[in-house]
Amino acid sequence: MKYNQHTLDKIEQIAEEVGYIIRYERGNFQSGYCILQAKKVVVLNKFLQTEGRINTLIDLLPQLEINFDALTLESQKMYDEIMTVEANK
Repeated sequence: MKYNQHTLDKIEQIAEEVGYIIRYERGNFQSGYCILQAKKVVVLNKFLQTEGRINTLIDLLPQLEINFDALTLESQKMYDEIMTVEANK
């Protein structure tokens, strides 16, 4: 997987397709992110570089409520790829 803006956009799209809002804010984040489950908002540290944003979202995806059937075909493929890599860690 390439660590570029296109990959970041595709990962963000997965979360957005199932109703999550991704915001980049400054704050005192221990792990680079904060999840507000009741509002389906993910807040990421805006000072993270692209690679850090991608890694943070990849770590975060298993914690989100993802309805696989609600994803587009492209997002389903990306989600499967991410989950396969995460499962093999």
